[in-house]
Amino acid sequence: MREYETTIGLEIHVQLKTKSKMFCGSDNFSVDAKPNTNVCPVCMGFPGTLPVPNVQAIDWTILLGLALNAEIPKEFNFERKNYFYPDLPKAYQISSATNPPVIGGSLKIFAGGEEKEVHLHHIHLEEDAGKLVHDKSDNALVDLNRAGTPLVEIVTEPDMASAEEAKVFAQSLRSLIRHLGISDANMEQGNMRFDINVSVRKKGAKEMGTKVEVKNLNSFKMLERAILFEEQRQKDLLEDVKKVAQETRGWDDSKGKTLSQRSKEEANDYRYFPEPDIPSIATQEIVKKMKDQLPELPQEKAKRFESEYGFDKRLAESLADDIEMAEYFEKTLEHVENSAKDSFDKRKYAKRVANWMATELVGKLNETSNEFAEIRVEPENMAELAIAIEEGTISGKQAKDVFAEMFETGKGALAIIEEKGMKQITDTDALEKIIQEVLDANPKVVEDFKNGKEKAFGFLVGQIMAKTHGQANPKIVNEILKKKL
Repeated sequence: MREYETTIGLEIHVQLKTKSKMFCGSDNFSVDAKPNTNVCPVCMGFPGTLPVPNVQAIDWTILLGLALNAEIPKEFNFERKNYFYPDLPKAYQISSATNPPVIGGSLKIFAGGEEKEVHLHHIHLEEDAGKLVHDKSDNALVDLNRAGTPLVEIVTEPDMASAEEAKVFAQSLRSLIRHLGISDANMEQGNMRFDINVSVRKKGAKEMGTKVEVKNLNSFKMLERAILFEEQRQKDLLEDVKKVAQETRGWDDSKGKTLSQRSKEEANDYRYFPEPDIPSIATQEIVKKMKDQLPELPQEKAKRFESEYGFDKRLAESLADDIEMAEYFEKTLEHVENSAKDSFDKRKYAKRVANWMATELVGKLNETSNEFAEIRVEPENMAELAIAIEEGTISGKQAKDVFAEMFETGKGALAIIEEKGMKQITDTDALEKIIQEVLDANPKVVEDFKNGKEKAFGFLVGQIMAKTHGQANPKIVNEILKKKL
């Protein structure tokens, strides 16, 4: 097969978690509400109703633009995007796509072993449509709870050249959005959805290939699979000297393929015109206000973790990437600092907590398919466990058993250690006496050790641990035993 190159652009739709909807006071927060209960005459499109823009949604759109180093025009306008769909009760959507509040911007990603900057075309703010639910009889039922939800659409330039780059960009953007606190970006609940634009051309060709859009992808895995399939489909057509049609396609996840839906609309098909009921929105004061509210962003946080705690780049980025993980880590460290008996070594404890989270905690989450928000281990309990390991109260092996019960029950580490009688013996006088008894009972083993048989040392340690029912501190046992031998 000849060599080809792929060009990918993304349109990412993110629902903002404002209390009320974009142009009315209906509840925007209850995800489990019964169908058609979070509605009012405005979002149901009743004649004579007037839209009132949600100030919080506008503020958060500008905040996102600032976080992406974008240009914020001095003003922007809402317009009507006209089309009919069963879940769009007004038969038009109020959007700001033609005169958007955010222009340009970029986000750096690391994919394929290289750093790359993906540029944005613009970000606009609009209202979401409702939702069609298909019942067992294949009837389409309309739920308007989602109609009017504030939605930002992030449109990239066609800067990505592989499914991996597109997935990493989407993951990085989700991390940024969650750090800003403007959306949960929960894809299972439809908070974040992707449309992809894929085109393939022969390597070195001057003109871009024909662009094909695939709509409504709601997971990173789905995004990656859809791009890989569409990329191969277009290559196969070009190899057979066939034309790639410009069209909109859907993704069938069970079949792992894209399916043709309709020919691609042009912008004039939507008959955009200014929304007559909403004046232009001035942004200068909003920009000033939002600059003061910019939080520490994921890449900044990762660099701070590297310098403050001595983490390697990979560990720092894995912790900083998830806002819940990052906050949990730092809260745990605060509890350690307030509770540790020994002199507090921040870097030592930070590495202990971070490594424990990255291995044991993430491992349990993967094993149980739980979300991070569902864990029952509070930061203060994780701090107790870290201190117990560091101060020798329990061994690393015992700590795994303790953590498994903490994860299952939500109990504190110290309570479990006490209940199970796991506290290690650290009294050197008591251990010296036990060790001497073991040495006196095994003179031949002692002689073997003196004659260079290293295994004899392990046997003696095993006898000491058996005599103390596994509760002797291994480090102290090793020190005393070596001294006595």
